[in-house]
Amino acid sequence: MTDWTTVMNENHILLVEDNPDDELLALRAFKKSKISHRVEVARDGHEAVDYLFRIDDTESLPKVVLLDLQLPKMSGLDVLKAIREYPRTQLLPVVVLTSSDEQRDMVESYRLGANSFIRKPVDFTQFVDLIRQLVTYWMKMNMTPKNC
Repeated sequence: MTDWTTVMNENHILLVEDNPDDELLALRAFKKSKISHRVEVARDGHEAVDYLFRIDDTESLPKVVLLDLQLPKMSGLDVLKAIREYPRTQLLPVVVLTSSDEQRDMVESYRLGANSFIRKPVDFTQFVDLIRQLVTYWMKMNMTPKNC
């Protein structure tokens, strides 16, 4: 886990992922895609919420949160709910990136304010392509309000 006191004012991504293999896969996909943005990792729901809520007004929130649903300590859906309830983060883009293909997970994610719901591909090449597309859209094309 990163020392949150060292967070700098730059565009970065928050990856919320508890599975070490999936975390490594995602970080390898970022590297293979030649993504230069910093990626912070939270390994459970409480870490994610703590990270987001401790960022003060002089620091930038991540440009996007990539959120797994199956997390220890606090589920991804509970994290999403907390993000939407906290005034500073309520407009923060959140992409649910999960292995779940349950309709109820998708419906609940959108009901709680997810911006996107994406099932993780099993194939690494497809996953790299997905990461490249996500970063291109959310980091380069998507516009967010200044305080997000």
